[in-house]
Amino acid sequence: MSLEIKTTIEINASSGKVWQVFTDFDSYPKWNPFIKKLIGNVEEGATIEIQLPGMTFKPNVQVYRKNSELKWLGHLLFKGLFDGQHRFQLIEKEGVTTFVHSEKFNGILVPLFKKKLISETKLEFEEMNRALKKRVEVTA
Repeated sequence: MSLEIKTTIEINASSGKVWQVFTDFDSYPKWNPFIKKLIGNVEEGATIEIQLPGMTFKPNVQVYRKNSELKWLGHLLFKGLFDGQHRFQLIEKEGVTTFVHSEKFNGILVPLFKKKLISETKLEFEEMNRALKKRVEVTA
């Protein structure tokens, strides 16, 4: 089974400015309520460490396109049990950037976590989106 959660927010800044704030991973503890810490060299093929409230995991970076996209794939214990492909996209139009924050979940445990994913995880994504918007627009 698979499930996708997708959220968006409009940020009044260029994609370059949004990317600059979004990829300043050392500053995450100061403003990011969802991803508390991101450790590692974020480049395609690299393994990074992500610390969320109550959870740490080590996904593999699949896509890193400056000013436009970051995507990683993580697994719970082993592939196929509960996999999450987390994606961030920046789409700029006339000086306004749409920040798309999504995750596609696959695996045999997805039905077990479906209710929590739909309710809590979506809210956490939206909370991070709002915090990013605030940080970008205050520093723009």
